[in-house]
Amino acid sequence: MTVQNATAAPTTAEQNTALVRDFMETVWNEGRTQAAARFVAAGLAQHNPALPDGLAALTALVDSLHAQLPELRFDIRRTVAEGELVVVHSLFTPAPGADAQAVVDIFRIEDGLIAEHWDVHQELPATTASGRPAV
Repeated sequence: MTVQNATAAPTTAEQNTALVRDFMETVWNEGRTQAAARFVAAGLAQHNPALPDGLAALTALVDSLHAQLPELRFDIRRTVAEGELVVVHSLFTPAPGADAQAVVDIFRIEDGLIAEHWDVHQELPATTASGRPAV
């Protein structure tokens, strides 16, 4: 009997995580909003209270922010995925040397696209009671 090593197909959670990581790098970090439709559903349900629903609103925001902050960056520190949900914990820096924020984004994936988004963020303190970083 011959046993062949087969590479297992990625799980849905792995595929969803890859989609979100690619989205964060391509659209947010590189500012390539023309590619956003590869990652985000046209009818994106947005739970950020400052943003309206939809892909067009998201790309307008990214374009506006990149015009003001061309070196903005989300440095993904960790991801957690289960089924259709992907959680991303990032260090957001608007510009080199600027004050950073800890950000948690939650994405729901449907039919291979980001269909829903929630986020929370906090300013990073200079020190913490535990001595451990916030991100």
